[in-house]
Amino acid sequence: MPKRKVVVTGAAGYVAGRMLPALRERYDLTLLDVRTTNREGAEVADVQIADLIDPNRDAYRHHFRGADAVIHCGFTSVRRQGGAESREANYRAEIQNIEMAFNVYQTSLEEGVRRVVVCSSNHAADYYERLIWAGKWDVVTPEMRPLSDNYYGWAKEAYEHLGFVFATGHADGKKLQNVQIRIGGPRETDLSSATGADLRRVHRALGAYLSIPDQIQLFVKSIETENIEDENGVPFQIFYGISGNSHNFWSLVNAKKVIGYEPQDNSQVRFADQLARILNEAKEREG
Repeated sequence: MPKRKVVVTGAAGYVAGRMLPALRERYDLTLLDVRTTNREGAEVADVQIADLIDPNRDAYRHHFRGADAVIHCGFTSVRRQGGAESREANYRAEIQNIEMAFNVYQTSLEEGVRRVVVCSSNHAADYYERLIWAGKWDVVTPEMRPLSDNYYGWAKEAYEHLGFVFATGHADGKKLQNVQIRIGGPRETDLSSATGADLRRVHRALGAYLSIPDQIQLFVKSIETENIEDENGVPFQIFYGISGNSHNFWSLVNAKKVIGYEPQDNSQVRFADQLARILNEAKEREG
């Protein structure tokens, strides 16, 4: 059986880099980015230069032609553009991310790509964390209205909603299947500097953790699961990108139900030694 053809945008970035070795083995990849080196300055093999913010989609549509799926990790920011951060500068940068998402969706639709899997973020609904830490809320689910109090999260929600528009076949009935993965904490270092003085931060780090194997599983199953339609027949889903953590405060119910996600890692076990150190310190503080 021939390998699926998959386009990866932002292929030199951190999130894509965590799963590239596994994706290379499984798929026939086309890797796109505006640079060919990662954040450490190392060359990433096979990356082709493509500016997906460019409204001239003819400049890069050939990369999408014949693809079965797209993994969209592309992203820009004021910092990446070398500018000074301000309210307006951040807004303008995020507008570019929304434009990039539109270009990816529209090019995929025009070139017959079946499904797009997007790196969204937990920040698409990060306002609810205020309520969680204030003791007013317990768990955030993908079905809740996404609310953010910052431009980064607002833009993520905007291209989640834009993906839904494409999934409905709003213009001509042609639906672009769409999965949005709200990435949590894809790092092994979030507990390194945590102390017993701030257990809320510890809870957050443990609940947001996403291991590399679980990230790979989420994206692979989001690409390969045959039917991702919701109860109304729209091929659109939002999944939280986290492991099976005991401290989770984002729901994984729909990811388990729709694509059969079976997380293998649990931050409480993965970081047991660090957690014991932090809790002993907290106990000493209280004593």
